[in-house]
Amino acid sequence: MTYPPPAGGPNDPWSQPSTPPVDPTLPVSGQPTGGDPYAPAPVDPYAGMKMEQAAPVAGPYAVPGYAPAGYPAPGYPGYGYPPAQRTNGMAVAALVLALVGVASCITAPIGAILGHVARKQIRETGEGGAGMAQAAIIVGWILTGLLVLLITFYVVMIVLAITMDTGSSGY
Repeated sequence: MTYPPPAGGPNDPWSQPSTPPVDPTLPVSGQPTGGDPYAPAPVDPYAGMKMEQAAPVAGPYAVPGYAPAGYPAPGYPGYGYPPAQRTNGMAVAALVLALVGVASCITAPIGAILGHVARKQIRETGEGGAGMAQAAIIVGWILTGLLVLLITFYVVMIVLAITMDTGSSGY
């Protein structure tokens, strides 16, 4: 069985000094007062700390990896980065359908139309995804135009093949 350290010992968080100790041998400016001018300057471990603030001391039984009590947890609202903006789901669906239209040309016009609807929703609600909706509109209508040109080409070729005289067959 392990007993806790005695009160007033070096691991007791309540026995830590509230102000950093002042070393009278260190010069005020941190520069050596004499001797070797190339000797490194003494390092003050409490430089930059205000005298009324002491470094936070974790208790002897604190769980490693967690901040000492009194500090907000990471990700606490009001600190750090703002929450990410919601993305419009219809903009995502429009972009997916427009890109799937590369393989099956049927979904490209549906993606373009959904892109228009998503842009209207984004303007009204202020959600994110305007770039996805715009990309769905562009890709969807370009693929739809290419599909119309391809169908027109096939129809013209079929009509030409039917109406074209094959010449004398010799039968």
